[in-house]
Amino acid sequence: MIYFIVFLLLAVFVGYVFYKMNFKTVQVFPEHWHDILLKEVVFYQKLDKKEQKRFQQRLMQFLSEVYIDSVGFELEETDKILIASSAVIPVFAFKEWHYPTLSGILLYPDNFNADFEFSDKADSRQISGVVGSGRLERQMILSKKALYHGFKNNNDARHTAIHEFVHLIDKMDESIDGIPEVLMTNANTIPWLKLIHEEMEAINNDASDLRAYGGTKQAEFFAVAAEYFFEKPKQMKRKHPELYQMLADCFRIKI
Repeated sequence: MIYFIVFLLLAVFVGYVFYKMNFKTVQVFPEHWHDILLKEVVFYQKLDKKEQKRFQQRLMQFLSEVYIDSVGFELEETDKILIASSAVIPVFAFKEWHYPTLSGILLYPDNFNADFEFSDKADSRQISGVVGSGRLERQMILSKKALYHGFKNNNDARHTAIHEFVHLIDKMDESIDGIPEVLMTNANTIPWLKLIHEEMEAINNDASDLRAYGGTKQAEFFAVAAEYFFEKPKQMKRKHPELYQMLADCFRIKI
């Protein structure tokens, strides 16, 4: 029964997203959001005033293109701000950016299981974010708990929302394979693959401080490495200089 209700909610959400996508308008940036961004988003704090204005514009553009809803609680302003910030940060250095494979985001209060259920068994709720496929194509599901953790805790190099948006960037060439063609030239592909395999081997031999999930497959390595890059850039530059430089080139930013 729970399974049916969850998918009914998802179906309604997907339908509403398609409806909303036909009436896109870019709203004016609410001035009080500036203080929220200063408080919650370190990336924004470090920008000069001109770049903060550009970040604000990109934030509102994203919110005009992607519909966000919640399950089990009322969506708050900060929820939307943090989700949109997670979308903007990885591509902020690009003059213009859109996520063509994303139309809606559903925010759950906590982690969920493979059936998108909130089981009573804590060990079954291992998923904190996912890029949808099949009937959930063009959708993303995020855990609010994980979303906030990514902005509050800079010590563990984890940022679930950025992780999932990096998967979407990777998906723009129609394949989530850890080789984001949109970010790199063909000349970078071979050294990038070589570096991926070396770093994944180090992870799997317990010889790396990148988290173990990055050693499972190429796509996850790219997303995990991107989390590290945006969360702890100075440490990555010191401990993984080649990886740091490769990601800096991909995202066209040095932080």
